[in-house]
Amino acid sequence: MLVLEGVTRRFGAKAAVSGVDLAVAPGSFVGVIGRSGAGKSTLLRMVNRLVEPSEGVIRFGDRDVTALTGRALRDWRARCAMIFQQFNLVGRLDVLTNVLMGRLNAVPASRALVRLWSAEDKAIALAALEQFDIAGLAAERADRLSGGQQQRVAIARALVQEPDIILADEPIASLDPRNTRVVMDALRRINRHYGITVLCNLHSLDLARGCCDRLVGMAAGRVVFDGTPADLTDAAVRELYGLEAAEVLDAPPPAAVRFPAAAAGLAA
Repeated sequence: MLVLEGVTRRFGAKAAVSGVDLAVAPGSFVGVIGRSGAGKSTLLRMVNRLVEPSEGVIRFGDRDVTALTGRALRDWRARCAMIFQQFNLVGRLDVLTNVLMGRLNAVPASRALVRLWSAEDKAIALAALEQFDIAGLAAERADRLSGGQQQRVAIARALVQEPDIILADEPIASLDPRNTRVVMDALRRINRHYGITVLCNLHSLDLARGCCDRLVGMAAGRVVFDGTPADLTDAAVRELYGLEAAEVLDAPPPAAVRFPAAAAGLAA
């Protein structure tokens, strides 16, 4: 169980996140929604400790995440994988090496620095790429791939960390509708097949309703909604999005992001 208690982050006089209390059950798929600037990205980055909380405690099981340092913090970041909007791949390196970077915490630093990956690590990385139908791109430079392909590589890199939690920060923000479907299918499959908890920041309300078990809505750094997609009424949307609510409510649902009860296979 991931638990946040009174978590706050201030930047100067401004509170980007303020007094968040949240409990996330293992194996759940939670969408974090709200306007730009609501504090969604800061919240996820505090869970991973890429941003330090100004106040409050983050716990995972009996571990105080906010107190971790050194090797223990590196271990936590391996168990709590991060997927970014802009992929964060090394463009000049091939796809397989980018995925193998997810194994850095599991191999001696001396081997990792000179890329002496074991046969087992290579097999794990290739298996992850195969799951997302991109094993054939293993030898390609990462910067030659499409946006959707790069994001699948980033997800494969997160998967080989063997994480308990995946934090996805607007993972489909720069993708077209087809690649949006492919990437969200990939995250949903990881969640259902492996039981990995997923926290995913999403701007699209219809996308969040279509793929998440639970929605957490943020406004001005605070959690103002926490419930199932069916619980998200028009009144709750107006509280979340303010003047943007009409635009969000009137947006046509993306045709490619309705998810069946069972995990869908990944598109090519």
